[in-house]
Amino acid sequence: MAKRVFVHIGAPKTGSTYVQNVLFDNAERLEKAGILIPATFAAHDQAMTDLRAVPWRDPQAYWTWDLLAEKAAAFGGDVILTSEGFGAASAEQAKRAVETLQPAEVHIVVAARDLWRTLPSMWQQSIRARSTWRFEDFLAAVEKGEFEQFWEHYTANRMFLRWADLVPPAQRHLVTVPPAGVSHDLLWQRFAGVLGIPGGVCEPAAPTSNPSLGAPEIEVLRRVNAALGDRYPHRMPYQRVVQQHLVRAVLQKRDNEVRFGVGLDRADWVMGLAEQQITELRDYDCHIVGDLGELRPAGMRQSHSPDELDDRQILDAAIETIIGMIGHAEDLQGLVPAGRPGMLARVRRGIRRTIG
Repeated sequence: MAKRVFVHIGAPKTGSTYVQNVLFDNAERLEKAGILIPATFAAHDQAMTDLRAVPWRDPQAYWTWDLLAEKAAAFGGDVILTSEGFGAASAEQAKRAVETLQPAEVHIVVAARDLWRTLPSMWQQSIRARSTWRFEDFLAAVEKGEFEQFWEHYTANRMFLRWADLVPPAQRHLVTVPPAGVSHDLLWQRFAGVLGIPGGVCEPAAPTSNPSLGAPEIEVLRRVNAALGDRYPHRMPYQRVVQQHLVRAVLQKRDNEVRFGVGLDRADWVMGLAEQQITELRDYDCHIVGDLGELRPAGMRQSHSPDELDDRQILDAAIETIIGMIGHAEDLQGLVPAGRPGMLARVRRGIRRTIG
């Protein structure tokens, strides 16, 4: 039976990918040190979609929450479970998860990041997950209180309460994300301290690689999503085709130099939200690693919205994207073994659907 189980529940866009890469890349070394991170990241992701019973769960998913919990229970030391999607579970789903893991000592770990960086990151993440709404519509919905999912699914305060209220204060851990420009190693050291990972066990990972798209590039993707209609309704097929052949292979490789973000006209609103968030977390009985002051936006400067781009900028980006996809198709053709025209035909059909 597991002694302690650390459930890292998010929030999204808080350096989770980097932390997870270090954990999974060092899984064997961790297990030798008495710490299990079971199976693969894909297994944790599938278990998350099962726990939350989301409509976009991949029909071919193998791992369930119960299967992952069973794997954790069979280990005699500490266990780490991680998915930034866990935090969006309902109160009932979180309760089921914690009860499934007991009688092990369950710890809840959440990371928090300043809202000035979180808002544009989360909108971009939603577009890369198949959404189609404009950036200004997203900001207006949050500002008017018409998009409660932002707070419930993407920020530390509410997701932490749903999960952390289920365990004693000493087993609630809040990690603040260091400001921009600080080495990823500091974030890892904060997580390692919470997870009880001794120094020297894990080899650090290179900072990865989920680069943000620029304003023209994310607007092209938003319009492609709208044009796709009802194609790829499930997340995994969308990731296998659109994410793989359009986002990763082409859009992320562009210069993405035209940045976007929240305008200074909303600076007071964001700062007020940040102070409210800091107050709520300071008043909550939990173990804080880092500094709540890091949730206060710094270096706020004027940014523009993808909505402000003119048609010429978007057309230029779309043409360059098509050129990039032609090059990507050419590269794929070189990887197909001779005598396998059926495979190549499927690849070509996938690319045509992506850009069609």
